Amino acid sequence: MKFIILGCGSSMGVPRPDGFFGNCDPNEKKNYRTRCSALIKTDKENVLIDTSPDLRQQLLRHKIRKINKVFYSHMHADQTHGINDLRSFYINNKKPIEVFADKSTSEYLKYNFSYCFKSYSKEYPATLNLNMINKKNDLFVTSSLKKINVKPVSVTHGNVNSICYIINRELAYISDVSDILKKDLKYFKNLKYLIIDCLWYNFHPSHLNLEKSLNLINYLKPKKAILTNLSPELDYKVLKKLIPKNVIPAHDGLTIKL
Repeated sequence: MKFIILGCGSSMGVPRPDGFFGNCDPNEKKNYRTRCSALIKTDKENVLIDTSPDLRQQLLRHKIRKINKVFYSHMHADQTHGINDLRSFYINNKKPIEVFADKSTSEYLKYNFSYCFKSYSKEYPATLNLNMINKKNDLFVTSSLKKINVKPVSVTHGNVNSICYIINRELAYISDVSDILKKDLKYFKNLKYLIIDCLWYNFHPSHLNLEKSLNLINYLKPKKAILTNLSPELDYKVLKKLIPKNVIPAHDGLTIKL
């Protein structure tokens, strides 16, 4: 099984659409960041986490030919607005793709992208089947050897909640978070990999900054931590010099073998 960080950029990516690189060196390839999406890849299934606005580019770059499921973290545009790019996978299989989201994200998706979930004609059938996440029940990804457990945990992301996904008690993916409830911290301790939000240096009401990310990493003690959702403020090489050896900045295409 592989976990691929398809995109690790903040809501406007790096560079932004207006060409703004901020502090990032445009000569460093790892500073080119698309918006956050990730892929759980086994020999049986490809499972997306979020459909960023850059999804088409990400799928073409990694030659992804099928999508079996999508797990959504939350309703924000930089996590959802690539949803229409899933349509080609329906055309290939003539079978709706299974999509999983919590209640608020499900309502947002049905309201804003109703054509994905409801058939309007034979020419435009529903391409997705929406499943509600019950936080008491785990999700699964299939491989030829076994079912892989994926635990959804709700975390705070400013004034909304975001779903973190913990895979096989080895890897946690938390791309958008400002706080984790004390009662849930136990799920994140002593993992092999912790992929966590780190927007920039200063305080932000909806995201962790570098100081808060490192404090949380120090408390949770993963073997390796990876900082994602990186804004133009954070240059890859500069950031790498500021963080402990067991912490690295993400880059688009970073792949973890599990």
